[in-house]
Amino acid sequence: MRPLLVLPLLLAACADDPVTGHLGGIGDPVRGAALHAPRNLGDTAALAGHPERAAIAAAQLEFLARSFRSDPRWAPGTDPATLTALEEGRREMRAALGIAPAAPAEPVERALRAAAEGLRAGSPVRAEAALNLPELFPLGPRETLRRLGSLPHLPAVAVAGGAAAAELSRRDIRPGRH
Repeated sequence: MRPLLVLPLLLAACADDPVTGHLGGIGDPVRGAALHAPRNLGDTAALAGHPERAAIAAAQLEFLARSFRSDPRWAPGTDPATLTALEEGRREMRAALGIAPAAPAEPVERALRAAAEGLRAGSPVRAEAALNLPELFPLGPRETLRRLGSLPHLPAVAVAGGAAAAELSRRDIRPGRH
């Protein structure tokens, strides 16, 4: 009976993080993010006017690119085409937002998450403070926020979202199952 008590806690923990907390992943943040990647990354132009959602999408892309390349559970066996698509999508997103091309993924992801939290809380000042990292966001926080609020369609980002979901499907296919 006790395992049933743990499931709601597990699900609640997964739902707290807007980047990785997708219940469809049931405890696996990479799986959850990849399942929702086509919807969240498929048409970045649909995020126009919603900088908090764009920040989450950009953080999700950073997370997926990093995880499929280095997470011990996911990196082995990842199709090289998936890695290429994720890197190309990340490059395109970074160029669109003015993120330093060589910036390490984890601090970029954390800053984007914090900016989204600030925007959700109605505090553009908090969002700006989160992005006030010139080594990561050389155009400055205001310009980064402006760009988050007016993303165009980014085709390589859309491909990256589809590639992450396809990688998940490829791994889920087992011989003898349809």
